[in-house]
Amino acid sequence: MPVETINTLVIGGGQAGVAMSEHLSACGVPHLVLERGRIAERWRSGRWDSLVANGPAWHDRFPGMTFPNTDPDAFPPKETVADYFAAYAEKIQAPIRCGIEVTSVKRRDGGIGFVVETSDGVIEADNVVAATGPFQRPVIPPIVPETSGLMQIHSCDYRNPAQLPNGGVLVVGGGASGVQIADELNRAGKKVYISVGPHHRPPRAYRGRDYVWWLGVLGEWDREVPKEGSEHVTIAVSGAHGGETIDFRRLATQGITLVGITNSYKDGVMTFAPDLAANIAVGDENYLSVLRQADAFTDKYGLDLPEEPEAYIIDADPPCVTDPILSLDMAEAGITAIVWATGYALDYGWLKVDVFDDKGKPIHQRGVSKEPGLYFVGLPWLQKRGSSFIYGVWHDAKYLADHIFKQNKYAVYDAAARG
Repeated sequence: MPVETINTLVIGGGQAGVAMSEHLSACGVPHLVLERGRIAERWRSGRWDSLVANGPAWHDRFPGMTFPNTDPDAFPPKETVADYFAAYAEKIQAPIRCGIEVTSVKRRDGGIGFVVETSDGVIEADNVVAATGPFQRPVIPPIVPETSGLMQIHSCDYRNPAQLPNGGVLVVGGGASGVQIADELNRAGKKVYISVGPHHRPPRAYRGRDYVWWLGVLGEWDREVPKEGSEHVTIAVSGAHGGETIDFRRLATQGITLVGITNSYKDGVMTFAPDLAANIAVGDENYLSVLRQADAFTDKYGLDLPEEPEAYIIDADPPCVTDPILSLDMAEAGITAIVWATGYALDYGWLKVDVFDDKGKPIHQRGVSKEPGLYFVGLPWLQKRGSSFIYGVWHDAKYLADHIFKQNKYAVYDAAARG
């Protein structure tokens, strides 16, 4: 059976892969996209049932198509987002093959290019784009042993409250996923504890504009380097219930018990760091800083936006913050399950090319690796702050497609010169 060849192979058929296909087609670059599941599979099967996009429909989309039958200011449900990318792929006639898993990518012996082994045979490609995104391997800290008798589940496997056993729940992680899952469980009548670390909690909207709009006019989406100390800070933001500002104090008044960072587990007792108040304060300062920046921009440029002084009011700390719980007997508290909303690690075990640092992170400049012909797209801060978001990945993909097109021209010249 002859080996299939292609100029550029894109691995991953999510938002990054679809964006790459659009721009490669615009450049006239022959390419193929491989997806092991369905288009935008992570949106369908890697998220909980009630998830909606964290940004409004007018913003979290590609320039070439709006969300059909969706209010521009609404936050589309996850299935609508997945359907959007499937429809977009059809619109641009993206050459995507679904149900094919890439098992190995190696350099071609004696030349530039790659040999790619898949579940459907071998493909040779001059260029490979890793478009598998940042949500690759769920991380569960090795704190609670499997023999604890507690149900333990990562947020990527959580679907709805009925999935969990009767009893209370500890949600570990105060980012977007953890907050929304904790809120859903609380509304379902469960006793919920949430472990909150350092975080940012921007206002969902301020002075009549969504947070994503303020990021745009303030130039934050285009920031190329994270602010010092904010490289890995968790962002607590939500599009649930029509979009709302996350306020952990409000969650506490609704019945959720806040605790600090989860430290250890022994003999049925979980311990927490005495840092809850400090972590809440970090989120407050981030929230207020956005308000101040927005006010300064509004005043400087004379924008006709309504003032919102009440947004600066921060309620008093609830008892669980002023008198924090530092240890918790899980059985006495009635906790039967833990949801770990603790993020993901990169997993490029299939990519057998020397382009990673000692922590397993790709070495690249704006997605262009040190190995000729190998590219990355869809990762956080790949080029700018917005790189891992729908809005940002489209622009990153354009830059990389242009780079591939340019390098292909050099390769053709070199071949002609040798001939």
